[in-house]
Amino acid sequence: MLTLLSSWKFWALLSAVFAALTAIFAKIGIEHVNPDFATFIRTLVILVTLALILMATGQFQSPGSISGRTYFFLLLSGLATGASWICYFHALKIGQAAQVAPIDKLSVVLVALFGVLFLGERLSATNWLGVALISVGALLVAWR
Repeated sequence: MLTLLSSWKFWALLSAVFAALTAIFAKIGIEHVNPDFATFIRTLVILVTLALILMATGQFQSPGSISGRTYFFLLLSGLATGASWICYFHALKIGQAAQVAPIDKLSVVLVALFGVLFLGERLSATNWLGVALISVGALLVAWR
């Protein structure tokens, strides 16, 4: 069990399961509410949940132990997350979850591209084939 909990594949798969549930629950939840307000509620739930997890596990860190560079990139990441959530909820409000979610998952393709361009990561020919297949698959699932 300890090996499973230390596996990135396990946590990535759980992330995918929760992301799928997010789409379904959000689509139902935003039926009678403004999508921006729904995003606000979701954010509050996440904030409280994370605070409880950090308290329960003793994982709070001293804010002074974090570098300015780290704060800057976490700020950018938070802004990007907020923009993503707002756009996602607007898309869910007017589109079908089975169409919106696959297009949202084109982020996988963009992460691969950005990883190569900005982080110097290298992808093999097989990896690039996977990126292409994800792109085509997402578009085919969203196609109506």
